[in-house]
Amino acid sequence: MSLLASYLEHAINVFPSLLRGAVITVEVTTFAIFFGLILGTIAAFGKLSRRSVFKIPSTIYVDFIRGTPLFVQILLFYYGIPGLIIGITGDPFRIDPIIAGIAVCSINSGAYNAEIVRAGIKSVDRGQMEAARSLGMTEGQAMKEVIMPQAVKLIIPPLGNEFIALLKDSSLLAIISVHELSKNGMLYVSKTFAAFPTYISVAFVYLALTMGISHALGYIERRLGVSDRSE
Repeated sequence: MSLLASYLEHAINVFPSLLRGAVITVEVTTFAIFFGLILGTIAAFGKLSRRSVFKIPSTIYVDFIRGTPLFVQILLFYYGIPGLIIGITGDPFRIDPIIAGIAVCSINSGAYNAEIVRAGIKSVDRGQMEAARSLGMTEGQAMKEVIMPQAVKLIIPPLGNEFIALLKDSSLLAIISVHELSKNGMLYVSKTFAAFPTYISVAFVYLALTMGISHALGYIERRLGVSDRSE
């Protein structure tokens, strides 16, 4: 059997496992972006607040998460926190890998989403708020009815980029045995030692996912009139 035929056989054999891993990768990323957007929106408004009780914790959270690697955050959340709890209580404590993966990716994404949301809000002309207030709206009503609808259009493109970046970064969850795309590729290599055909297959599956998501986001942006590509 030629080398090319052998590589092709391994690529075909590993594909079902990679497909299952890709499903988990997309699920974890989708949940993480959803919860991360909620967390990021809260943190963004906290950073924009004039009250120190909201501004300081939000700033510390965003700076700490953005200033430390996701890899370290995964290890801290999955191994460090349970170890701390065991040390305090003396009782065994373990976090499900997928739950831990979603949680830590949500926390990580939330810090980046906070800056995306904050920048989107700050990009809306200040005159919009003043005009809304002059019409008798409260600050909350003006934010909800006037500022946020405009900010959302500015937020969508960078939020899409964050989704794609997080999907690729989720490969780091292999370290805590989440059977996502990269982990399933690693398991196949450990059994067959066919590293090149396996990892090139993993790369192409990631490429297919990111391209598919990119085109979907581009379509959404064009429909909403927020992408330069629609011009």
